[in-house]
Amino acid sequence: MSSDLYLVIGLMLGVLAVPSMLSAFSEGRAPRVAAILVLIAGVLIVLAMTRKPGGYEVRDIPNAFFRVIGQLRH
Repeated sequence: MSSDLYLVIGLMLGVLAVPSMLSAFSEGRAPRVAAILVLIAGVLIVLAMTRKPGGYEVRDIPNAFFRVIGQLRH
């Protein structure tokens, strides 16, 4: 797997954790699923940053999304 794919999956899981966390807090439950999602997202993002020489900058994130989408099309 490429570091771009790790980054994109990690960011998407991080975004998905937000509604799960809000739902758990509003219902008075422990945010277990959200915590697991945040943990996995963090590991994937750190893995992506360490595997790419020079790491990622914020301006590289949209290009990483486009490269992953381009890889899926072929």
